[in-house]
Amino acid sequence: MSGTLYLCATPIGNLEDITARVLRTLKEADLIAAEDTRHTRALLTHFDIHTPMTSYHEHNQAEKTDLLVGKLLTGTNIALVTDAGTPAISDPGEVLARRCLEEGIRVESLPGACALITGLTMSGMSARRFVFEGFLPREKKEREAVLSSLVSEKRTVILYEAPHRLSRTLKYLYDALGDRNTVLCRELTKIHEEAVRIRLSQAEEYFADKEPRGEYVLVIEGADQDSAAGSARQTAGAADLCGMDIRSHVAFYEAQGMDRKAAMKAAAADRGISRRDVYNALLEKENN
Repeated sequence: MSGTLYLCATPIGNLEDITARVLRTLKEADLIAAEDTRHTRALLTHFDIHTPMTSYHEHNQAEKTDLLVGKLLTGTNIALVTDAGTPAISDPGEVLARRCLEEGIRVESLPGACALITGLTMSGMSARRFVFEGFLPREKKEREAVLSSLVSEKRTVILYEAPHRLSRTLKYLYDALGDRNTVLCRELTKIHEEAVRIRLSQAEEYFADKEPRGEYVLVIEGADQDSAAGSARQTAGAADLCGMDIRSHVAFYEAQGMDRKAAMKAAAADRGISRRDVYNALLEKENN
C-alpha cells in the first residue's frame, strides 16, 4: 500500500496556534518535507520532534516531486510543511498534492493557521464572498492582466505582499482599482501584529515616513456597481460604447460582472437616456 501525504498547517507566528493533530502527525510521519529545513528545525526543536527532514520548495520541486511521490508509492508517510501557515496556498505544495491525487495516493489536509483567513476575519471586510490572488505577478503584462480582472470584482480581494514591494503594489492597486477601503494586516499572530485601515489614496502618505516591516496580507473592498461601471467605461471609452447598439452596450457591462439592472443603468448614463428607454429598446430587439 502507498503512504499518505499529510498537509500540515504550522503557526504563522504564535507557536501556540499549532494543533495537537499536527504535532502528533509530525512525530509519527516517516519524513517531513519542508520549504526551509532550517526554519522548520526550529519549530521541531521547540516541540521535541526528531522526524527526518528533506527540503521541498519552488527551486527544487521539479526533481523532488518525483522523488517524494516515489517514496509515497512504496509506503512512506510524508508530512508536508511550509515556512508558515497552510501548505499549497501560494506554495509549491499544491503541485505535490495534485501529483499524489493523480497517482492514487491519499492526501490529508490538517487544518490550522492560514494568513489569508486570519487577515480577512480581522479586517471587518465582507467575508461572505471573497477572492484570493496571492502575490501579484512581477512581470508587468501578467500583473496588469490580474489587476484588470479585479477592476469589476465585487467580492472582497485578498493579496499577500512582502514589505519591500508593498508601496509599489499599493500604487498599482490605486492606479487600477481607484480609491478603495483597504486593511493592511502585518505580523499576524506575532508581538507586533497590526491592522491598518486606510484608503488606497492614503497609502503613499502613510508610508512616506515609515518603512513597511513584516509580511503583509492586503484585504481590499470589492467594487460596487457604480465604480465597476466607471472603471469599465474609462477602459473602453464612452464614445466607443455609444457607437454600439443598445444590446451590445448592455452586454459589455454584463461581461464586466455587472447584473442586468446595473448594466442597463450604466448604458443609460453613457447615452444620456433613461433606464426605461434602454429597457424598451432591449424589449423591442427581443420581440423583433
